[in-house]
Amino acid sequence: MKYTTIIFDFDYTLADTTKGIISSFNYAFSKLDIPSFDHESIKRTVGLPLNKAFVQLTNNENEIFINRFLSLFREKANEVMSKDTILYADTLNTLQLLRKSGLNTGIVTTKNRFRIVETLNLHGSLDLIDIIVGGEDVEVPKPSPEGLLLAIDILNEKRDNVLYIGDSLIDAKTALAANVDFAAVTTGTTKETEFLQYPYVKIVKNLSELFNE
Repeated sequence: MKYTTIIFDFDYTLADTTKGIISSFNYAFSKLDIPSFDHESIKRTVGLPLNKAFVQLTNNENEIFINRFLSLFREKANEVMSKDTILYADTLNTLQLLRKSGLNTGIVTTKNRFRIVETLNLHGSLDLIDIIVGGEDVEVPKPSPEGLLLAIDILNEKRDNVLYIGDSLIDAKTALAANVDFAAVTTGTTKETEFLQYPYVKIVKNLSELFNE
């Protein structure tokens, strides 16, 4: 492999976070007297900042309402998100393989960093990741390249040596904006054909297919 640093998105790239996300959304919606949304509609917002996800689902741009939603979502997420997050079957093996190969690893996500740390600790895998950049670490969320470039800078790496892996068009746009190579996994809601409009080095069904060839 020509890369020395592999950076991942988190939701639907390394882990299935559906249960906690849907629980938190619908808890907040119920408190706000908003009808719940079907699972697929909610899943399609994953990767967006929460405020934008709320607007996409409800078409409500009232700041007071949005802030109330954010507070309620986090209230429920603090209870369920980490324990309800399931790492994909090949995630730990992949991270262990990269560590054994001497590669740097990172996560760049719109999720809060503490949530990723909490989840990885539950799975005993925090030591397999060198850098985590969360939503609270940037001024502008993905697809802005800010978070990805911050991770690359902290790792003192060159962009040519970095591969960014994600499951969504937001991730593809982030890699393009950062001028780093991108690999897509179709473990989220984005289909292979949708990735074809953006530069990529590979589109695979899962992480094992990317690294165990």
